[in-house]
Amino acid sequence: MDLKAAIFDLNGTVLADEFVYGRAFKSVLESLGAEVNEDYPHEGGIGVEENWPKLISKYDISTDKTVDELTVLTQEKYLSLLDEVDIKKGFVDLAEELRRNGIRVALATSNTWGIVERVFDKFDIELLFDVVTTAEEVEIKKPDPSLFIISARKLDMERSSCIVFEDSESGIVAAKHAGMVAVGVFRDGDHAKELMGADVLIADFDEFDFEAFFRR
Repeated sequence: MDLKAAIFDLNGTVLADEFVYGRAFKSVLESLGAEVNEDYPHEGGIGVEENWPKLISKYDISTDKTVDELTVLTQEKYLSLLDEVDIKKGFVDLAEELRRNGIRVALATSNTWGIVERVFDKFDIELLFDVVTTAEEVEIKKPDPSLFIISARKLDMERSSCIVFEDSESGIVAAKHAGMVAVGVFRDGDHAKELMGADVLIADFDEFDFEAFFRR
């Protein structure tokens, strides 16, 4: 493989925060009268706004609030819990190793630039990325490959030269549709089964075999 660039998803991949988004969605759902027995009521990877029509149908919710309003409430709740979020184990070391070896690094997220800014402010990781692509830059989010295709274009890289790190099934599908190598980052055994379409699975970035993919 002639890989020259690495593209990272943000939530649940760079950040260990899907449980926090689960709590945010659950909090808003319960405020609407829904009974939620799941830790992760939402679908990872597709974006907060895109989840709400699905959740309204799933929980048979009747509300005067718009999808935009529910999205804002969810993001506000997530940000109120940001102190409980941390960087995924091994990410910073891997990103620094990639950059030392001349590998270009991108962040590609279905989240908004406003959330990315807050994350950068908290964790001071902005300089680890050569480019950033957010939800505002695409018309259709994952599993559509647009986020990754745009990121490759910004990096001035062929799609086949890119490897994608993702924690969602929709993200893995998007990476494969973009013609890129896909690494699934899982949190437990059940989650790993959702990511079986990936080329390789890891629980954290310490497990990633750099030499196997980036022999110089």
